[in-house]
Amino acid sequence: MKKIDYAIGGLVGFFAGLALVPTAYAVGVHNPAVLLALPWIGALCIVFGVWLGGFLSRWIPIFAQLGKFGAVGILNTAIDFAVLNILSKVLGITAGVILGGVNMPGFAIAVANSYFFNKLWVFQDRQKEESLLHDFPRFFAVTLIGVALNSGLIIVLTTYAPFLAGIAPASRLNLAKASATIVTLIWNFVGYKLIVFRASPGQAS
Repeated sequence: MKKIDYAIGGLVGFFAGLALVPTAYAVGVHNPAVLLALPWIGALCIVFGVWLGGFLSRWIPIFAQLGKFGAVGILNTAIDFAVLNILSKVLGITAGVILGGVNMPGFAIAVANSYFFNKLWVFQDRQKEESLLHDFPRFFAVTLIGVALNSGLIIVLTTYAPFLAGIAPASRLNLAKASATIVTLIWNFVGYKLIVFRASPGQAS
């Protein structure tokens, strides 16, 4: 792991913490000190995660990528959650089929962010003869399935899951979103590594 990886990780963590502020506020965290601390906490946590991935990669090489992928995933998730919570608050929608549409803008912004970070930093798949958007069609196809999984799970969990019925709407929405995000992250990592940014023969993975 290089010094630049820690610098990028710190920046990613700072913006992830900043993006978490609307979500934290939506679920009842209104203490200004806590909200102001989130970006710095995010930066420290992500730097540690990147270091841990590098440390574990001494024995299992894939952990270096997993550490960076996790950092990017947290930033994408924070962006996704922030946009969802802001739109949910503005539109007054916290459940139902229409929530699938409300979920799309944040996911789309996170996808664009994800493509560039994963291509240039996580998988470092930048060939001089290729355009920057060379892998985007495959990336879009894999991510589109992720979008369907994400939105579908949110609809099901907020509308048809009886074990979440007694929870406040904003908390129920964010629990559903968190569950959907875990499933989507697993799908995305496997798809990006094996389909989108797969190493060419002779190229290090």
